Amino acid sequence: MKIIVPMAGMGKRMRPHTLTVPKPLVPIAGKPIVQRLVEDIAKVCHEPIEQVAFIIGDFGKEVEAKLLEIAASVGAKGTIHYQDQPLGTAHAIMCAKEALDGKVVVAFADTLFKADFTLDTSADGTIWVQQVNDPSAFGVIKMNAQNEITDFVEKPTEFVSDLAIIGIYYFKDGAYLRSELQYLLDNNITDKGEYQLTNALENMKNKGTKFVPGKISEWLDCGNKNATVYTNQRYLEYIKDEKDLVSPTAKITNSVIIPPVFIGDEAVITNSVVGPHVSIGKKTGVYDTVISNSIVQESSDLRNSNLTNSMVGSFVTLQGKQSDLSVGDYNTIRD
Repeated sequence: MKIIVPMAGMGKRMRPHTLTVPKPLVPIAGKPIVQRLVEDIAKVCHEPIEQVAFIIGDFGKEVEAKLLEIAASVGAKGTIHYQDQPLGTAHAIMCAKEALDGKVVVAFADTLFKADFTLDTSADGTIWVQQVNDPSAFGVIKMNAQNEITDFVEKPTEFVSDLAIIGIYYFKDGAYLRSELQYLLDNNITDKGEYQLTNALENMKNKGTKFVPGKISEWLDCGNKNATVYTNQRYLEYIKDEKDLVSPTAKITNSVIIPPVFIGDEAVITNSVVGPHVSIGKKTGVYDTVISNSIVQESSDLRNSNLTNSMVGSFVTLQGKQSDLSVGDYNTIRD
């Protein structure tokens, strides 16, 4: 099994947090979004992951090294591929065409999920979906009585289905997918100026490929600050029974910790109330502060603050704030 992760986007809706790191490396409950995604896919697949192919922009060598570590964490070889132009989902996947062989999961790196099923790798293909209240904002599927997907409809203006495609796909034959994507590129078949994976899926379906839905129990978006804070909250609820969410090297003095929380290595919590649903990165100090439902990254210093529904980056100095904040890396804010 191989996992292909297109993640070359700039993450504009997550600024300022994506000015210094790519969105998929923003932490959720102490791990980067993309690491959570890869680990969760590996669990659902229930078979060894041979390769994880990351499709990125110019993110720098430090980020590339981190991605290779993430692949190694699930026992896989990591490979790095580059998408220099935003030419659509089909184009992005083809930037890692060398990995399109055998059984393949394609997972776009701005979404997380909770699933209670085991992937049926004998199916031709599986498209993971979630029931949504407003289908007009998504690509959706239609199904027949045999639980096979019959149609893909992009952002329907009239109701046809409430099962939205979440951006994770399984293909039993990666080489076949590669040939269909290459056909789009060779014949300049685009939709609104971009090469789209859904066009290849439609062609494969028309040639007899049987796609089935993979229905998940919860779909978590990391598209903007509020969505990411909510995803952190939900993820902490998923993993609240795991050991070592609070690092044994964290120094907690005269403070109240309200679980579930994640507190990283060498963090310092003094005279503070932390939680519920808070993630504190390694080497961050929290002093005389009340903080709930928030993400604070690494090596920051928070003093005399009262925060909720907030995202604070790395190497931030924050003093005397009472608010809902979104603060990027290397900022200093004092009242």
